[in-house]
This record gives sequence, C-alpha cells and structure tokens, in this order.
Amino acid sequence: MIFDEFSFKSLIRPVLDFPKPGIIFRDITPLFQSPKALRLVMDSFIQRYIEADFTHIGAMDARGFLIGSIIAYELNKPLILFRKQGKLPADVLSQAYQTEYGEAFLEVHADSLCEGDSIVMFDDLIATGGTLIAAASLVRRMGAHIYQAAAIIDLPELGGSQRLEEMGIPTFCLTSFSLSEK
Repeated sequence: MIFDEFSFKSLIRPVLDFPKPGIIFRDITPLFQSPKALRLVMDSFIQRYIEADFTHIGAMDARGFLIGSIIAYELNKPLILFRKQGKLPADVLSQAYQTEYGEAFLEVHADSLCEGDSIVMFDDLIATGGTLIAAASLVRRMGAHIYQAAAIIDLPELGGSQRLEEMGIPTFCLTSFSLSEK
C-alpha cells in the first residue's frame, strides 16, 4: 500500500466549534473505521520505528492509547500509559500542564521507566504540546530518555512541536493542518 497523504487527510473529520466555539476539532475516528487507513497509519509508524534504538512505547490518554497499543504490540515493546489524574491504581508521578482549554494533570506509574530506558511517546495530535511536554517531564523524572514524540496530526500554528523541539525532543507527525483548514 502506498501512503497517500491527501486521501488520508480526507478521513480526518473537522468538527466545527467543538469543544467550544472557534475550535476546529480534528476527529480521527474515521481513520479507525477504515481498515485500510488504520493499516496505513500503523504501518507508517511501524516502518519508521522498526529498527530504531529505543526500549518503550508511551501512549497518552486516551486517543494515544489506540496508536501506542498497536505499535507496542507490533514492535514487541513494553507499553507505558500516561493517564489523566486519578486513573492509575499504584504509586504515581504527577505533572500539571496547560491544555488549550485549561489546566490538567497527567500521571504515570512511578515504576514504569528507569535510568537507561528510552521511549517513543504517541498521541493523536500535537497542538500546544501540553500533554507530551508533561509526559516528557515525567519520563525525565524517572531518569529515562525521550527518543521521539509522534502523532498522527500536527497543528503547527499552536507551537507544540516547536516547544518539544526546543526541549530537545524530536517530533514526527504523519500530517499537519493549519488552524483555518477545513
């Protein structure tokens, strides 16, 4: 199968004024409803990372779980879940961060990673970068290294990818949208 960014992008549904007026939400559920599109997305990530030198896959709550679990399975890597506050049952590390809509907290099990580990972190999109920056802080607090932050979509005008790059975290996205693109 050949990756066709145009047809791939056409399966990302724009939802106007969600979750609040003026926002264009990028809904990836149509990608997951198309077996061909899902395979193209996952195969693109798998091909990128199959020979890369890292030890773990990180997945952001909640849509990042869809991507990260498949990639972890296919690459035979341990999966680390970064969850919203109060969702993990054991000892956790917590990190506050700003979202486009307010403040939130991200948590990870305190024993998930250790010094010498290296992680590729997955989310559905990079907007302001808040979630991935919080996850990176948690990873570094455990003594591990961030190999790369990856997502299906980048919204470059919101500056998240640039913030991550400025922190020394390489990013990779399959596609991008401008804020006005419908």
